[in-house]
Amino acid sequence: MELPLKAHHIPPRLATGAFILHSGLGKLSADEQTEEGLHAMATHAYPFLRRLSPHRFTRLLGTAEVTLGAVLLTPLVPSGIAGAGLTAFSSGLVGLYLRTPGTHAKGSPLPTQQGIPLAKDSWLLAIGLGLLTDRASWSCPRPAGRRQCGRRR
Repeated sequence: MELPLKAHHIPPRLATGAFILHSGLGKLSADEQTEEGLHAMATHAYPFLRRLSPHRFTRLLGTAEVTLGAVLLTPLVPSGIAGAGLTAFSSGLVGLYLRTPGTHAKGSPLPTQQGIPLAKDSWLLAIGLGLLTDRASWSCPRPAGRRQCGRRR
């Protein structure tokens, strides 16, 4: 049986999965001050999140991170699915970075000193897109007489 991921997917999936899982576990045990800080930052970038209490928001975010981390770390989950989840999640984080004043120079995506911790989320987005792009390059219709699509013989 062939696993639904390629060997070169393992390092980025392990690194991002472990990082996100650890982050999510931390949020699930966050104190009230941490919850309020996370919620305030998120609502500044995404005002619709004001409808959630800081505690509920942090619990939902932590649960989402634990779930995504587990998906990335599970070899039976295809890389295309893991990449789609990582791309969606990290897009929101990059949006947070771009919408938060003081995290990047005006008129530039380059981070300020305060923005460096958030700018790292662009790497998560790149890894997610890489997993999606790699998966897409292997998907092609099978012409008559061809056994394996996208593989070198």
